[in-house]
Amino acid sequence: MGVMFSSKQEFSLTQILSKEEIHQRVEELAGEIESFYKEDKPLLVGVLKGSFVFLSDLLRCLPSDYMLDFMAVSSYSGDSSSGAVEIRLDLREDIFQRNVLLVEDVVDTGLTLSYIYRTLLARSPFSLRVVTLLLKVDSYRADVPIDFVGFKIPSRFVVGYGMDIDEKFRGLPYIASIEPSIKAPKE
Repeated sequence: MGVMFSSKQEFSLTQILSKEEIHQRVEELAGEIESFYKEDKPLLVGVLKGSFVFLSDLLRCLPSDYMLDFMAVSSYSGDSSSGAVEIRLDLREDIFQRNVLLVEDVVDTGLTLSYIYRTLLARSPFSLRVVTLLLKVDSYRADVPIDFVGFKIPSRFVVGYGMDIDEKFRGLPYIASIEPSIKAPKE
């Protein structure tokens, strides 16, 4: 499907995960998380903005006694990372000696995740684990353990289900790869 992104650029979206596939896997992840933590429920920490749809669906699949908080970080502009991570919104909850489950939408190289992980670890939680809906296995190069993975995908830029490119396509109910459309030159 060709989509105009700006006056100069058209993108092509290719669905890689359907709404149904995502829903089924989120339910499975919730079961894995509930089974792992049993009585010691973690504080769920969503990384905004991309994780909000995943976190919302995950939370609805878990028992009602999970608490949550949010962080907002920035390292992307368009479809590329700047390399510098900036915390734009920090936690309200104190995580000292608490179980914490960091909720990510997509982990690419892991550099942003590594920064967040180290930042939270310095606050002395009892435990710190990570769940991500998507892991780009070809480009992941951090040493942060990812405890729960929804889907392993190739290193393509993806949108939908909360993920965006310059704030566009977050509302898609599925996940799609996005590529610039190549137009034949006019003769």
